[in-house]
Amino acid sequence: MAILPPGFISDRSGNFGIMTALLMVPLLGMAGMAVDFAHAMSLRTQLFAAADAAAVGSIAEKSGAVAAAMTMSGNGTISLGKTDARSIFLSQVSGELADVNVDLGIDVTKTANKLNSQVSFTAVVPTTFMRVLGKDSITISGTATAEYLTASFMDFYILLDNTPSMGVGATAKDVATMEKNTSDSCAFACHETENKNNYYNLAKKLGVSMRIDVVRQATKELTLTAKSTRVSTNQFRMGVYTFGTKAEDANLTTISDPTDDLDKVGTYTDAVDLMTIPKQGYNNDQQTSFDNALTQMKDIITTPGDGSTATTPQKILFFVSDGVGDSEKPKGCTKKLTGNRCQEPIDTSFCKPLKDKGIRIAVLYTTYLPLPKNSWYNTWISPFQSQIPTKMQECASPGLYFEVTPTEGIADAMKALFLKAIRAPRITS
Repeated sequence: MAILPPGFISDRSGNFGIMTALLMVPLLGMAGMAVDFAHAMSLRTQLFAAADAAAVGSIAEKSGAVAAAMTMSGNGTISLGKTDARSIFLSQVSGELADVNVDLGIDVTKTANKLNSQVSFTAVVPTTFMRVLGKDSITISGTATAEYLTASFMDFYILLDNTPSMGVGATAKDVATMEKNTSDSCAFACHETENKNNYYNLAKKLGVSMRIDVVRQATKELTLTAKSTRVSTNQFRMGVYTFGTKAEDANLTTISDPTDDLDKVGTYTDAVDLMTIPKQGYNNDQQTSFDNALTQMKDIITTPGDGSTATTPQKILFFVSDGVGDSEKPKGCTKKLTGNRCQEPIDTSFCKPLKDKGIRIAVLYTTYLPLPKNSWYNTWISPFQSQIPTKMQECASPGLYFEVTPTEGIADAMKALFLKAIRAPRITS
C-alpha cells in the first residue's frame, strides 16, 4: 500500500494549474464564440444594408416598378421590381460576402396606390473558433421593407381667357408702345374683322406681345413640363378650352379634348388666339362671361377620383385669366350695371359648384394692368381694380393661386402653379 507524503491531501498549491488545464477548452470556446458571433453580426449588418438598398431602390420614384405600377389597373406582383431588387442587392455584395451563399426572398407588390417591397435574406456563415465546441456555422437572417406612395393620376382642364381684354399688351412696355402708336392711346390690340387696319395687326407689326400670345406659349411650355415631370406616359391628361374664336359665337370652345398625348396638346394649342370681333362696340363688348364658362366646365369635367389609378384621376381646372367679367347679366351682377351689361370681378359663386363636385381649381391671375389713359377703364374697372386679385384667389382651391406681375414670366408662373398642383398631398381615407 502506497504511503502519501505528509500534508499531500491538504496541499492546494497545484490547483490553479490543474483548473486552468481543465477550463482551457471551454474558455477558448467562449472566446472563439464571441469572435465568430461578432464576425457573423458584422456580415449580417452588411447584408441588411444591401437588403435596405434593394428594397428602397426597387421602388424608387424613377424605377421600372413604379412606372409599371402606374400602368396597372389593379393590384398584384411587379416582377420587374423583383428583378431590380435582386440586381441591386447583388451589386452591394462584395469581398467576403461574395463567397457566402445567400438565399433571397423578394416580394414587390402593388395594393391600391401603394407599392411595397420586401427583401429577406438568410445566409450560413462558417465558424473558426467555435468548431472546438462542435459548431461549424452560424445562420444569420433579416428582412428589409420599403413603401412608396405612387404619384397621382391627374386630368388638367386648361381654361384660357382669350376674350378681347387679353389683347392688352403683355407688359407695361408693350402697353406704352400701343398707346404711343394709336390715335386714341389704346393699349388693346382689338381684333376687328371688318377693319384691316385694326390694332391687332398693328400690334403684330410693332412686335408687341399681347397677353394672349404669352398665354399661348406658356400653355405649350406647360405640356413640356408635364411630359418631363410625369412618372408614366398616362399619368397626366390635358385638355385646352377657350371662351370662343369669335364674338358672334362667344361660347366655350374645345381646342383639345383631354389626352395623355401631350405633344398633340402642345400642337393643338397653336390654335389659341384672341377672340375676333366684327367691329368696335359689337354686342356692347359683352364677350367675357365667366359665369357661363365655369358652368359649362362643371358639366364637361366628370366626377373626380382619388388619383390612385388611371381610371380614377383627380380633376383640376387650370384657369388663366385677367379676372374681369363683361357680359349681359341683368340679374345678380355684383357691380353697377350699364343697361344689362355687367362688368365685375369674377363672381366666385360660380366657382363653388366645381369645388363641391370635388374638382380643384388652380387659378393663374394675369394681373389686370391699370390703364389710366383709358376713360372706359377709369369709369368702370378702376373702382374695383383692387378686388380683382382677391376674387380670383377666392375662386382658387387652397394653395393653388398664383398672380403674374409684369416683371414675372407667365410661363414660369404656369409651371410653378402646375408643380404646386401635382405635389399637393392626396387625402386618403
